[in-house]
Amino acid sequence: MKRIAESELIINSRGAVYHLNLRPEELADTIITVGDPSRVAEVSKHFDRVEGKFEHREFITHTGYIGNKRLSVLSSGIGTDNIDIVMNELDALANINFSTRTVNPELKRLKIVRVGTSGSLQANIPVDSFVASTHGLGIDNLLNFYRSDNNAEEIAIVQEFINHTNMGGHIATPAIASAAPALQKYFVEGFHQGITVTCPGFYGPQGRVLRLALRYPDLVDQLTSFRYGNHRISNFEMETSAIYGLGKLLNHQCLSLNAIVANRVKQEFSKDGAKAVEALIEKSLEILCTVQ
Repeated sequence: MKRIAESELIINSRGAVYHLNLRPEELADTIITVGDPSRVAEVSKHFDRVEGKFEHREFITHTGYIGNKRLSVLSSGIGTDNIDIVMNELDALANINFSTRTVNPELKRLKIVRVGTSGSLQANIPVDSFVASTHGLGIDNLLNFYRSDNNAEEIAIVQEFINHTNMGGHIATPAIASAAPALQKYFVEGFHQGITVTCPGFYGPQGRVLRLALRYPDLVDQLTSFRYGNHRISNFEMETSAIYGLGKLLNHQCLSLNAIVANRVKQEFSKDGAKAVEALIEKSLEILCTVQ
């Protein structure tokens, strides 16, 4: 078994993976990711007990229990570059022996659920509602650094998306990955479904105009009008495609859940986004505690 060099997997002085500052035994098999570090405590306050709190930079993790269910909640920060760190280090914690620096002979499959906020791209997905993403479609370039295969439907969705938006020349080729059906089936009632577009920024990449002219000024309208069969784009944010894509490549079960805090079609913003997020946290925890 090939040994992984110190420069490739950085382990700190306490035997923890560098960015997340976690040792393998400090991570649960069911993980909730949130973007905002302050949101970690908003999730863990629902735990019956917290066994450990760990922190390095923007990465904060609380691991604990609700009843007999062991959970970790982890802040990823914003963007697919951070998700690249998070997903690779979560997998290393689960599947690499830190002493020998070799991949374990038996691989563990984690359940990773993003609980975040997002902007709706459909008039009938109102602020304060919830979306469970069927796919993550990235218009960043992260997944293009990894070798991956798509099924026929995913390939067709991406091609239709490129045809519809004329993207692909001035930006990276869009990439797509699907949610884990074994998780998604639990998050149907009370959730809108759709493709989540993952953007590499908040302003221009999401069609916002302040002082800079945009290369794609009709982006929001193009995303809203996109259709492929029964698929439509429900929302956009900055992490889902990376979670789904890397999760698929690493054989973990991933799902992205979002509280809608803005409706870009109606140009509305939630009057109490924190309340919507809290409701999503409570609903997500209740469901996850039933998932084996």
